[in-house]
Amino acid sequence: MRIGLVTEGGYPYATGDAGLWCDRLVRGLAPHEFDLYALSRSARQEDAGRVDLPPHVRRVRTAPLWAPEDDRHTYGRRDRRLFAGHFRALATGLCAEPAHDGGDESTDAFAEGLYGLAELARERGGLHAALRSELAVRTLESACRAPGVRRGVAAATVPDHLAFVDQLERALRPLSLDWYDDDGLGAVDLCHAASGGSAALPGLLAKRFFGTPLLVTEYGVQLRAHYLTAPDAPLSAPVRALLAAFQGRLAAEIYRQAALLTPGNTHARRWQERCGADRARIRTVYPGMEAERFAEVGEDEESGDPTTLVWVGRVEPAKDLIALLHAFAEVRKAQPDARLRIIAAPVRDAGAEAYLAHCRTLAAQLFPDEATGAHAVGENPVTFEEIGGPEAPTLAEAYGAGAVVVLSSVVEGFPISLVEAMFCARATVSTDVGAVVEVIGGTGLVVPPRNPRALADACLALLRDPERRYRLGAAARARALELFTVEQNLTAFRGMYLELLSHAPVRRRAGEGVPFGHPAEAYVPGAWADQPVTATTGAGDHDA
Repeated sequence: MRIGLVTEGGYPYATGDAGLWCDRLVRGLAPHEFDLYALSRSARQEDAGRVDLPPHVRRVRTAPLWAPEDDRHTYGRRDRRLFAGHFRALATGLCAEPAHDGGDESTDAFAEGLYGLAELARERGGLHAALRSELAVRTLESACRAPGVRRGVAAATVPDHLAFVDQLERALRPLSLDWYDDDGLGAVDLCHAASGGSAALPGLLAKRFFGTPLLVTEYGVQLRAHYLTAPDAPLSAPVRALLAAFQGRLAAEIYRQAALLTPGNTHARRWQERCGADRARIRTVYPGMEAERFAEVGEDEESGDPTTLVWVGRVEPAKDLIALLHAFAEVRKAQPDARLRIIAAPVRDAGAEAYLAHCRTLAAQLFPDEATGAHAVGENPVTFEEIGGPEAPTLAEAYGAGAVVVLSSVVEGFPISLVEAMFCARATVSTDVGAVVEVIGGTGLVVPPRNPRALADACLALLRDPERRYRLGAAARARALELFTVEQNLTAFRGMYLELLSHAPVRRRAGEGVPFGHPAEAYVPGAWADQPVTATTGAGDHDA
């Protein structure tokens, strides 16, 4: 089988959770051939080079979303009229208030406009300039002022229209790619989008133009991310409302056209259902992780300092290290020998560096360096370390440094660090966000977010009860080995690939003969071979 894997901002150029997942998928399903279609986010990402790819990856095609594909083509009168009609339908679908009676004409209008723009871009090009034209802005303005529009959209001003058109052009850049021909996505048997949103647009168009089955995997729903993530540049309320409408309409169309949806957890599944996904076509598939690298720590019941709490992860405000530090202050009042080790992935952006500096300052204020005696050197009970440093050279050793692993996030999708702690047989204390409860499944303690007192009480309960820690840690490791390994992930996708192909119509490429056109007996020496053979095309066979 030939799989077209569409990625955005990751594999095969970047590491990280998304890149690792795609790499394991490609390497683990070696009997299949893969064509990689990568949407890159920056020139720096491409300059860093690609990871080593296995031989069954036939090709890699990259499209830079960070740079517009302006073909310098301008529309004549006829094409302008076509563009205006398609863009009007899309804008009307975006601005109209969603219907609650099940029959939403605005959803159909959005889809009609989206596919019309895609077909125009495929045949004529020029979509980049058209989407930024005065015609597009005026059409959007008319749609925003029509009766029955969404709340918040009617208040949009001309600067808001210009800002949204700029954002929309970026989101729709995949429509202008040269991937939609018989040598591109038309040549694959199955298109697998590694995320939703704009990254699924190539798969959506492959389904539209060639009838290619579409499989969409989402570990985080784009509409949810839009609501939770602050934009790089401040956007007005009407612009954010229009962007939310776009993400919602696009998600609904992707879910309507996808043959199967594979959310990474039940939390993402609920968001998909809210956006209109059919439950019958949803299969929850947890991300697969390598359990072997945590085996040594996980099988050693005596590892870890019994008085130490450990936090491991990426430093950002959503992780709420401030609440963790305040909670640890309460822990220290009740158990003075307790320590907290904050072990972070390398920090590479200015925002994360500023937040980390703020956390260090707060820790110095809450916990002045303490000395055990007059001649001893004072130490702070909170340490900030980096994965790969002398104290935590590997990820497994970072989790193995303490008796309890803490997650204090206020926003979380699928908690990768929590699963890694479970592989290490660590008792955990987590906040009730995202898919935490689903992942833990009763093998750890869960408290409300933004509640340092509750976080402290749960940590103290485990620090004071070694037997309970061991029981929870053993149960957590058993659960992780059952649900979150690479093997279970690959088994699930292998079965779905075959299922989708078995239900798809036969698609023959140019130059290929009729499948099974010659019966097996035609190749047997003797009387069978002397008989004339007539090839018959079944009802399910047709030209691609």
